[in-house]
Amino acid sequence: MRVLLTGAAGFIGSHVRRALEDEGHDVVAIDLMLAAAHGPDALPPSGVERVDVRDRAALDARLAGIDVVCHQAAVVGAGVSAQDAPAYASHNDFGTAVLLAAMDRARCRRLVLASSMVVYGEGRYRTAGGDGAPVDPAPRTTADLEQGVFDHRDAHTGAPLEWAPVDENAPLRPRSLYAASKLAQEHYSAAWATATDATVTALRYHNVYGPDMPKDTPYAGVAAIFRSSLEAGRAPRVFEDGMQMRDFVHVSDIAAANRAAVERPLTGFVALNIASGRPISIGDVAEVLATARGGDAPITTGQYRCGDVRHIVASPARAAELLDFTAQIAPESGLAEFAGAPLRAAASAGAPTW
Repeated sequence: MRVLLTGAAGFIGSHVRRALEDEGHDVVAIDLMLAAAHGPDALPPSGVERVDVRDRAALDARLAGIDVVCHQAAVVGAGVSAQDAPAYASHNDFGTAVLLAAMDRARCRRLVLASSMVVYGEGRYRTAGGDGAPVDPAPRTTADLEQGVFDHRDAHTGAPLEWAPVDENAPLRPRSLYAASKLAQEHYSAAWATATDATVTALRYHNVYGPDMPKDTPYAGVAAIFRSSLEAGRAPRVFEDGMQMRDFVHVSDIAAANRAAVERPLTGFVALNIASGRPISIGDVAEVLATARGGDAPITTGQYRCGDVRHIVASPARAAELLDFTAQIAPESGLAEFAGAPLRAAASAGAPTW
């Protein structure tokens, strides 16, 4: 198939491009090469054109004959301040809207969208015990976090709530600028699918890591932040008590999920969790990386970041059923390998202009 791949020079996009080309797909690869992702002087790699998805004419020229669009281009990270909001809205949401309109003009009716688990917000919880009842907790308060009370609590007993896997039918409640922009992308894409009788497979990535991940910036993933600390001879600093549960999924599995979504069209708008299915605590992530690099043991700081959620763990069952996709790399082995993997040079410090 002929595939238009946006964000093709990025961390995830470059792996997706290789996976598609290895299967014989004809990939039209584009990337804006934002300084915030690639550094101020980066040039597109061989085979990638510098194109802005907000550029109507450029998209029209490249969508001719395209069978499916694989949309990875986005400004990533939670956002450092409210001043980042226009960048997320411009690149992620307006960019997606321009792309969808161009796809309509080109009569291209298939989209694979890079979404994120951040659309779920707080995740899913239940009361303690094997048959715990589902609970919908309010966001944690600053007062509790300041006192080191990190878990959500049962309003009746005061006991910590337990996490439960999130499926794709969970409420969508974004807690960050990035999350709000990813949910908007999903909404635009779902509405476009209905209006044009098209198909959208929205892949909700969980915590992605792997070779070629960007080094430590205010917008980097926690695995890269820990890895950068170890590379600099510093102990990883773990926020809260380190017991936050996440699902870390290797970038090669993300690429495989995109290839499966490209090759297996679904009907209408379908969202799928793309996760390892093997939860791991943030403290254990730091410990695995430190041990693999022979670095100093992690330091659990008790500090917190406003907007962070306590636990977010996925159920990958629907992706296995609909795409026949199952992640192959367990977090413990993948993170140990990641401890010595090459990283991208540090990007620029701030969000892009809009």
